[in-house]
Amino acid sequence: MYAVLVALYVLLFPYHPGLRSPNELCRLWQTRALVEYGTLDINRALQDFGYVGDLSVKDGRYYPSKAPLLSFAAVPVYAVLRWWGGGFLYAVPEVPLVFFSRLFLTVLPTLFMLWLVRRFLRAYLSPAVADAVTVTYGLGSLAFSYSLLFMSHQTTAVLLFGGFYALWRLARGEWRERGYLVVGACAGATVAAEYTGALGVLGLVLYAVLTVLWREEPMRARWVRLGRGAALATLGALPFVVGLMLYHQAAFGHPLESGYKHLNDAAYQPWHLGGFLGIRYPDPRAFVLSFFSPLRGLFTLSPFLLLALPGVVVMRREARTSGEMRAHLWLVVALLAGYTYFTSSFSYDSWGWTTGPRHLTGLVPFLLLPVGLLLERLRTGGRLALLGASAALCTASLVFTGAATFVNYIPDDVSNAFLGLAVPLLKDGYLPPSLPQFMGLGNPAAGVLLGLSLLGLAGWVFVRLVWLETRVPGPVPLVAGLAMLAVLLSVQVATVKHHDADRGAVRFLKQQWLVPPGRTVEFWPSPSGS
Repeated sequence: MYAVLVALYVLLFPYHPGLRSPNELCRLWQTRALVEYGTLDINRALQDFGYVGDLSVKDGRYYPSKAPLLSFAAVPVYAVLRWWGGGFLYAVPEVPLVFFSRLFLTVLPTLFMLWLVRRFLRAYLSPAVADAVTVTYGLGSLAFSYSLLFMSHQTTAVLLFGGFYALWRLARGEWRERGYLVVGACAGATVAAEYTGALGVLGLVLYAVLTVLWREEPMRARWVRLGRGAALATLGALPFVVGLMLYHQAAFGHPLESGYKHLNDAAYQPWHLGGFLGIRYPDPRAFVLSFFSPLRGLFTLSPFLLLALPGVVVMRREARTSGEMRAHLWLVVALLAGYTYFTSSFSYDSWGWTTGPRHLTGLVPFLLLPVGLLLERLRTGGRLALLGASAALCTASLVFTGAATFVNYIPDDVSNAFLGLAVPLLKDGYLPPSLPQFMGLGNPAAGVLLGLSLLGLAGWVFVRLVWLETRVPGPVPLVAGLAMLAVLLSVQVATVKHHDADRGAVRFLKQQWLVPPGRTVEFWPSPSGS
């Protein structure tokens, strides 16, 4: 089961060079500039390797508008590929650069995170529920989509959960105090990867304070412990924070001034002006579309996350007798409130060609415990109909998000990401590019194999949740699950328009597809500049 999940992560490669993916390439062009020219600006990289978007400009020098961590982290990957390719300027083609940068910096860290997620959930849930929730998160949420893109959103989720995991082990007395260095490093790296990751860091600070102050020891000892922990965490964060400030100083002339103050495209400036990085007062339209839009709503693509809302009620009941669960509850509520305010206050139109509301990626792993607690309560309480319906939400999440991730570049004017874009492309043979294709296994065999693997895991999640170890559950969960799937599919059918924008998006992506039906492509073509 986990082997299939790993295979999907490692083998899938949704990438189409013709789209000139700005969020990814602006970072990798800075990586090229650091290695090839020893510069932070990417002026020469733009000349040598082609223009990309998502840029900032200061005094005639161009930089990525993004936080710089991934650009710097990709330097050793690029350096090794450059050496392997012959050591000259054009030694590394774009496709292998994107593939290996994703593999080492977004895919493998997420797979390690999934191992941590499962270990964490197993402390509170049965193996069946912990396994099912872990797989659903891995393939039915934004984690899947953004692990397969060289963007910072899943990197932020990995770092935030890593910091949380360290705090959790510290609170349980399973790690020594120097574990706060790990917490600080994760927090500092989070901000260096994505500026708005600071929101999640504030949640970790709250959790850290609560887990120390609610310890059963004299108050003076608690404050001493909190002070030492804060000092160690600050020490761990310092290299990343200082490095980020030095980068800002060198690129934009001030340690606290980011690239968003100097965007090259004037049309994007209004999205980032006012408030904090563009976060202003809540807008009902942004709230509704971020969570319920058929194009990229969080709950539309990952309906299993709806279970987190009643799951918070279950957490609250358990928190009455457990200080540990009380700290989890406060963390979940704080992050849910903070991220909801953020997505409701930031311009919805700025999400770009993405799968789901990308800036909510850091929130999702912290909703898994309430989801799991609710599922556990339904299993042990014998509420088989509700259990079947809830399991179907998990299954549907794998199907909806998985299909969208097979495309992973979702135009803004599509009516419905699943039925309006992903399904038409897949039906016409535009299956996701993948490593087996580069190794000689053509379509449809390679794409169908990956698609069947995803559907197989979706079915496995349902069975794992509804199959009770103590007795045969009977037909009730299956009937309830099928009914829930029918409702979810009816919503999908009702919201897809198949209008000109849908058809235009499908036609456009077909023209840009890396490996169209009946075609092959070289993974590492001979460079034109050799």
